Amino acid sequence: MKSQTKERVTEGLWKHYRSKKDKESRNRLIERYLPIVRYVAEKIFDKLPGSVDFEDLTSAGVFGLIHAIDGYDRTRGTKFETYCATRVRGAILDELRSCDWVPRHVRSRVNKLQAAYEAMEAELGREPTDEEIAKRMDVTMDVLNEILRETSGTTLVQLSREIDGVDGSSDLRPGENLEDRRSVPPYDRLQGEDVRRLIHRNLNKQERLIVVLYYFENLTMKEIGAALDLSESRVCQIISRVILRLKSRFRRMQSELLP
Repeated sequence: MKSQTKERVTEGLWKHYRSKKDKESRNRLIERYLPIVRYVAEKIFDKLPGSVDFEDLTSAGVFGLIHAIDGYDRTRGTKFETYCATRVRGAILDELRSCDWVPRHVRSRVNKLQAAYEAMEAELGREPTDEEIAKRMDVTMDVLNEILRETSGTTLVQLSREIDGVDGSSDLRPGENLEDRRSVPPYDRLQGEDVRRLIHRNLNKQERLIVVLYYFENLTMKEIGAALDLSESRVCQIISRVILRLKSRFRRMQSELLP
């Protein structure tokens, strides 16, 4: 009964806002859908380094919510919650892209790890073990595991952007920010197909499942660990190794296409 009353109130707000476009009704809609902003921000925040401020993410998400309210067209048949979650997520990721949210020393260590991984893979003709990488970088296993954890955080935006819109929170695609929401830009479509092929060919069943849950379904590492009976640190390690492997494959493809 309460939910039905809440729905009627919300629909009344939408009708009033569509007819008046006044600030008061828009502010009430913002309050109504603010939990979506916090939910999306929390999902993204769980994948970021501790240096990122949660309130900064929610602030960016609120701007996405405002744009969603102003641009929502219910005649397209998409539920507002779905459309809103996509716009909020996009606004937060855009904010992260616009600033250097990864500390310089973290990015430097991750870049050195990537370089060591690719060099050893080329030399050995196979994927190097953690022990071999640690020896190559002259670091302890504890330090290597710390860098691997940082790897999963620094790659959030790039990898999720390439497949953005295919996750469980939305049935929209990146091109839906454009006027024609029924089509996907050819470049984005081809890029997404490349990612799927690499995932299918280079990852085992467990790794593919973890990638889907983490990047498509937006589950946290803790939630994935609970679902698969793995420790959170083990999930982090698997995701980090997957990132290293996929980056290496992408660079190899680029070198073959663009000699």
